Amino acid sequence: MVVVMSPDATEADLEEVVEVVRAAGAQAFVSRGVSRTIVGVVGDPAQLGMLSLRNRRGVADVVRISAEYKLVSREHHPERSVIEVGGVPIGPGFLTVIAGPCAVETPEQTLAAARLARAAGATLLRGGAYKPRTSPYAFQGLGEEGLKILADVRAETGMPVVTEVVDAHDVELVADYADMLQIGTRNMQNFALLRAVGAASRPVLLKRGMNATIKEWLMAAEYIAQRGNLDIVLCERGIRTFETATRNTLDVSAVPVVHRLSHLPVIVDPSHSGGHRDLVLPLARAAVAAGAEGLIIDVHPDPAIALCDGDQALSGDDVEKVAELTASLGALMGRVPATGLAAIPD
Repeated sequence: MVVVMSPDATEADLEEVVEVVRAAGAQAFVSRGVSRTIVGVVGDPAQLGMLSLRNRRGVADVVRISAEYKLVSREHHPERSVIEVGGVPIGPGFLTVIAGPCAVETPEQTLAAARLARAAGATLLRGGAYKPRTSPYAFQGLGEEGLKILADVRAETGMPVVTEVVDAHDVELVADYADMLQIGTRNMQNFALLRAVGAASRPVLLKRGMNATIKEWLMAAEYIAQRGNLDIVLCERGIRTFETATRNTLDVSAVPVVHRLSHLPVIVDPSHSGGHRDLVLPLARAAVAAGAEGLIIDVHPDPAIALCDGDQALSGDDVEKVAELTASLGALMGRVPATGLAAIPD
């Protein structure tokens, strides 16, 4: 980091900063300019952060040079990562589609949704067995019964399963059924849950919090990585703004920004971003064009009776348009469809 001294800082102020830094076991390099002096500091960022250098007398600013998120940063891992989920790759060079119902309702509905997912070009099946909802009266999911349905559909279709875990106590149970553990927007800063999935032997899909900055999102990923699990895929799902015409505002700029900062793959959720069926395809186009490595999309055999987020679920002809979009635009962007999927019976 760099400590910028104010123009009216005294020599005693400067010496005090240097002494505090060196006492913490770090190195301090003083550079004197025409109008002000800066101190270059080299050491453990976590230790230096506890020194409260910005509050010292004569200090104008403290600028961090190295990233706080060491394990997920490109600073120490310049090559982009490819994460495999049940043999399906997510990462640079690929375009991976994850699709399925927002919530698992019945075995028949989930299997029908899996067939729709295949028609959309998906090679991974999403489905919620646990549903954290804003209203306590809304459908909360089937729990372990839903996990069993997902496992049965995987056995029949060959599609690896991506499903959400909402409580640290449930991680082991969900990991017994799922191929990938999803952390939803409301739990992005549930640090006990992040540590628990970090200790699990499953890849993790980490959705951005609806109110989170990109730095906070990457720091959440660091919690998972710190426990030894670097198989993390980041998901931009829209952030909360003052706009009410859409459910959330898709921050498409997050895709190239995260690519610059982190080696982890980034996918986009166009379903939760817009919250409306007619917005899913346009937002999916924007995501792929911005460089996203994949999409996660809601599909449902009968959206009108869906127990969760029916307004944004695709069905019918719209599903095939997703496959057309990813094939044509993916090829234009130099991406190949992610494979690894076993044949699904008709």
